[in-house]
Amino acid sequence: MTLRRRLASSKLAPLAALPLRAGPALRHDLEGMGATLRWLATSREHTNYTYDLQPINREHLAWFVATITGCSAADARGWMDEAADDEALAVHVGEWTLRAARAGISDPLPRFGRRLGWYALIRATQPEHVVETGTDKGLGSCLIASALQRNGHGRLSTYDINPESGFLIQAPYADVIDVNVGDSVEGLTRIDEPVDLFLHDSLHTESYELAELDAVESRLSPQALVLSDNSHATRALSSWAERTGRRFLFFGEKPADHWYPGDGIGVAWR
Repeated sequence: MTLRRRLASSKLAPLAALPLRAGPALRHDLEGMGATLRWLATSREHTNYTYDLQPINREHLAWFVATITGCSAADARGWMDEAADDEALAVHVGEWTLRAARAGISDPLPRFGRRLGWYALIRATQPEHVVETGTDKGLGSCLIASALQRNGHGRLSTYDINPESGFLIQAPYADVIDVNVGDSVEGLTRIDEPVDLFLHDSLHTESYELAELDAVESRLSPQALVLSDNSHATRALSSWAERTGRRFLFFGEKPADHWYPGDGIGVAWR
């Protein structure tokens, strides 16, 4: 038996292997620290972070969209590229960010991350009425509006309790967006037309998410998609999907060159 094999089976093995074990862990931590320092130097954001996805993660997102909608992965990739390469949308986001009262804590460069999946799902399913809770700056709202405009039909209703939200929602994207300020659960109970795609992105607690799902359930069209921006943290959408006889899948983000581990997209559908 070689010395290495004898050592591996001895009580000294954990100590001898410590440098081999510590190396990868320390490299991982140093890479994370580097991403944090770059982010502190280049970004203004303090919440609701934006970032690009790692290339392999974006490929997984294309297949996620294809699995849910029945479109091809090539079509899903094409729609995501369409959004990511939309120069007019990028200019719009940059200009209205710099004009905003929150310009000092918002990045003018649009980085859509998982929101590219929202865009591709809308391009694939051609909804007439999209409902979003949690407008924030309006980055996702404008991206959704862009998808609806490329489809040639459909409107977005977005809800946020903050009257200062939605500063990015300006023409031409505002032309297909109805902005609602107030409690989202109460607002959902007043919807009087079918909802073809619903996106929960407001208060990220399980109880509030379930309250929104219960409020919108009777207003969903038969083939509606129900999305959650909180499925990485709670079982609200998956448990609701099981209770209502729907399927559920989750896509987990892997941000590129960012310290934040990412969120994801939960989807429930029939």
